[in-house]
Amino acid sequence: MEEIKYTQDSIVIKTSIVLPPDTNNIGTMFGGKLMAYIDDVAAISAMRHARSSVVTASTDSVDFLHPIHEGNAVCLEAFVTYTGRTSMEVIVKVVAENLRSGERDLCAISFLTFVAIDDNGKPTPVPRLVPQTEMEKSLYESAKGRAEVRKRRRFETQSIAEVFGTDLPWKK
Repeated sequence: MEEIKYTQDSIVIKTSIVLPPDTNNIGTMFGGKLMAYIDDVAAISAMRHARSSVVTASTDSVDFLHPIHEGNAVCLEAFVTYTGRTSMEVIVKVVAENLRSGERDLCAISFLTFVAIDDNGKPTPVPRLVPQTEMEKSLYESAKGRAEVRKRRRFETQSIAEVFGTDLPWKK
């Protein structure tokens, strides 16, 4: 019997306060720090869905829509939006909250792809996702288009990698 799961089974929410070590010289959160948070919550979401270890296969672009300032709370929400045989697409929404005023800003949205792996490091099947709400259905139906974009981008990246090669730059 095929195992199925629902979006709500994979929801992960992480909230942190942005402290001085998390910020750059103008008092906004480092993009790399935020990207680490994004990968972390997305991986937990994928692991909840698959109930196995996962590896990050791809991170779509992270567009920083609004700065996150020191002293803000940053809240990341993640859930699985689509499943293949061994892969899962996860969306992460990032919201900053000014804890004094209560003002909230949508700061980033990102899609990541994970592959479930077994104890031998080989891809392993994941439960099929059954979207329920209109938003979940919309994300599910649009996932194939995002997958095609990823596939083209991966091909282009592989072509560029062949040009670069692995030679040390100072020995050319």
